[in-house]
Amino acid sequence: MAPLADLYQVSMAYGHWRAGRHLAPAAAELFFRRPPFRGSFALGAGLAEGLRGLRAFRFSAADVAYLRSVLPSTIDDAFFDYLATLDTSEVTVTAIPEGSVVFARVPLLQVKGPLLVVQLLETTLLCLVNYASLVATNAARFRLLAGPDMKLIEMGLRCAQGPDGALSASKYSYIGGFDCTSNILAGKLYGIPVRGTIAHSFIMSFRCLEEVQPRELPPRSGGDPVDLAGLAVSWLQRVCDLLQTPPDKANQGELAAFVSYAVTFPCDFQGLLDTYCVRRSGLPNFCAVALALHQLGYQAIGVRLDSGDLAQQSKEIRGVFQACGAHFQVPWFGTIPIAVSNNISEQSLEEFRREGSEIDMIGIGTNLVTCPLQPSLGCVYKLVEVNGSPCLKLTEDEEKVTIPGMKTIYRLYDAAGHPFMDLMALEEEPSPSAGQELGIRVLGRLGETTKVIPSTVEPLHRTYFRDGQVCEPLPSLPEVRTHAQVSLNLLNPAHRRLHEPQPYPV
Repeated sequence: MAPLADLYQVSMAYGHWRAGRHLAPAAAELFFRRPPFRGSFALGAGLAEGLRGLRAFRFSAADVAYLRSVLPSTIDDAFFDYLATLDTSEVTVTAIPEGSVVFARVPLLQVKGPLLVVQLLETTLLCLVNYASLVATNAARFRLLAGPDMKLIEMGLRCAQGPDGALSASKYSYIGGFDCTSNILAGKLYGIPVRGTIAHSFIMSFRCLEEVQPRELPPRSGGDPVDLAGLAVSWLQRVCDLLQTPPDKANQGELAAFVSYAVTFPCDFQGLLDTYCVRRSGLPNFCAVALALHQLGYQAIGVRLDSGDLAQQSKEIRGVFQACGAHFQVPWFGTIPIAVSNNISEQSLEEFRREGSEIDMIGIGTNLVTCPLQPSLGCVYKLVEVNGSPCLKLTEDEEKVTIPGMKTIYRLYDAAGHPFMDLMALEEEPSPSAGQELGIRVLGRLGETTKVIPSTVEPLHRTYFRDGQVCEPLPSLPEVRTHAQVSLNLLNPAHRRLHEPQPYPV
């Protein structure tokens, strides 16, 4: 894992080694300067991967040989011998639990150890935390917009930044609140529920019912197989009579595709309605096959739309399902789930809510995994202490000024149970307590002293890594996902809203 670093980290390491200060005790913090997506918060993610990276930190013989080939020939051979001995046995990492809500300037994690090693870990940890936190936050925003009951499926594998980006997107979208993924490998590696049925290509591959083989399906309760294609044709006439639409407008290839899929997956039949025409073809064909399945004791699991005015179509489809359910005395028919996809964005979800819809499940790909509204969280990793002395970066860019010294982080809660402020104090300062009046200075307004009285005080950081090993039990992915939703729900609505939120003070 050690070579996952920028070359300048190794160059600096050599400088520290030559100066004899490579073992000096040092501390660094990883944080972001601005909340992403013009909101007020981020979801911290990537901690477990970061800890695994620390545990595996080594320079192999092949790594050292490669570094010899790319670094200047004047470098002392003894330095390469030293690199071969490096590990993280003297490193300590404290962090905010993965899936927690995190605010700008508050350290997601703090790293203590020998200066040379602390410096070498910078790029590795940034790489593993930056995108993870960004996509988890993006997913959380979609979840907040969709509401708690909407099913969300991540389907960004084909448009993600390579297979590694796709796997990260699936994993951290799940932490952010998505229910499942289309990504089979992510399901295998991480245990995320996987979903997927058919695409337009399956439907377009059929031309007529004669192509359907096999076409017979036994009733669910047992008995002789029934010609599902023939049964669907008879139901199509009855459905078209109810909907007052000509049966000859229903595409026969589409009907064949639905029948073939239903014969293959009678307990998991979902229809993709918009290959030809939703109203005249996709909807009556689906209803015919679903009612034929019902006659044999099976129940369709839903439909999907991938084009057009999704909100309006969902309302029309729901009306047809309810009409069929009432007319043909099939009560569950009116509640058949409706799924949508098609370049869904935050704006799409806002429109669904504004217009009202009957959508039950949303598939989101590009606008989730590529984070187009903000392609980088902008986490930074800064030294805050060396040899017990605080480090301060001063610059003309006020935003880039660092906050010196090792800190303890507290979250202060009000009487309603909402966090209202994060407090950073030097390690040697006394811990605040509930009901105590605190004199604080808010970042951005450091000249002013404000008095606050928290109802609850929560220390945010835990020690996760010590003596080369993970020392805190790591929660499972579902547990991190649950923790993320709890963290988000604790926020005051003024801080949680996605547009023009009230700034959260640190």
